[in-house]
Amino acid sequence: MCDTMAIARSDGVLFAKNSDRDPNEAQYLDWQPAQLHPSGARVKCTWIEIPQVRQTNAVLLSRPFWIWGAEMGTNEHGVTLGNEAVFTRKRYAKTGLTGMDLVRLALERSCTAADAVQAIVGLVEEFGQGGGCGLERRGFTYHNSFIVADPRSAFVLETAGRLHAVEEVRGARSISNGLTIPGFAERYSDTIKTYVSACKLRRRRTQELVDRADEAADLMRILRDHGPGREAPEYSWINGGLGVPCVHACGLVTSSQTTGSWVAQLRAGAIRHWATGTAAPCTGLFKPVAVNQPLELGAPPTDRADEESPWWRHERLHRAVMRDPARLGARYYRERDEIEAAWLADPPDSSAAFGEAQRLVSRWTEDVLAHLVGDIRPRFVQRYWAKRNARARLQLTGSASGTSPSSVATPRASSCS
Repeated sequence: MCDTMAIARSDGVLFAKNSDRDPNEAQYLDWQPAQLHPSGARVKCTWIEIPQVRQTNAVLLSRPFWIWGAEMGTNEHGVTLGNEAVFTRKRYAKTGLTGMDLVRLALERSCTAADAVQAIVGLVEEFGQGGGCGLERRGFTYHNSFIVADPRSAFVLETAGRLHAVEEVRGARSISNGLTIPGFAERYSDTIKTYVSACKLRRRRTQELVDRADEAADLMRILRDHGPGREAPEYSWINGGLGVPCVHACGLVTSSQTTGSWVAQLRAGAIRHWATGTAAPCTGLFKPVAVNQPLELGAPPTDRADEESPWWRHERLHRAVMRDPARLGARYYRERDEIEAAWLADPPDSSAAFGEAQRLVSRWTEDVLAHLVGDIRPRFVQRYWAKRNARARLQLTGSASGTSPSSVATPRASSCS
């Protein structure tokens, strides 16, 4: 499941998204350069192959490790978007373009938010959407909605099979895992699956908060939100912590975990992006990223823990903290918040920020592990996470180490104007 927000104002657009997926489904930041493609070229997406366009934009994506597409991302022209799973009464195709494929294709092929909307609509109408989208349940599929933004405008695009509806964002707008555009939602929404997704609870909360948001820091706080007055998640054995924006997994019916988070400030001449590149924004750190500042962050992660990828290095910290969030998080949250505030005020070079983040996560992890005593979560939550830790071969012992990222070549700009 997921939550995506946008605030469209006369001075620009703010964008934010939490990507909620299976707990061991590591996500990574992937820079792809602008490219020219030969006539007749084709592109292999997650499940199907389609014709390639002549030229694709440079993009920065946040990708689940096994999927060609992306949960969210941006391109060299400032077009930024994310998708949501939605559940409709239209037939689900066994194969087709996934919502994540549509995110990447639109970013690679568009120069404005309006272009991106039309790109997605055209692709859905021509090739359809479908195919398995889950890691633990590979056959899990859905239709998709999107928030598409650039420095001048933002749109909500909702689909049901090959059908669609579009609404321009004016002011603050939030979407979750249900159709929302009047008329389209009433006609095509699957009531039961939409209810199980708890999207109405999350959307009510995110809309309430985004209505009061003014800047990127406010959106980061929304993505970390566990509900009114709550420092830690509240768990349900049915759907885990799915009722609030910062989702924590453990449910028997649905079980999602926030595995990546993104905030963007889109203004003409002043485009800025911040991404965690890790799960659980409540325990993580938003770092400045840019399409034209690619980093070498090592090999893409998998669903097995490793000591090299930023996602899994942070995961040891995340899973340790969640055993007693108020006590263990308090050991470093204030320092984390001060660092983020400084970076928001004066963003450092991405390479320097990621290097500093890696050192901080190593230090925070060692400190938290040294004070790890017991687990205050309900027993059913403890059992759930013990199974996921075993599958990932993740042990909450030892120290954290690694090397700092370094910059690599800047991608060539495309011909969009």
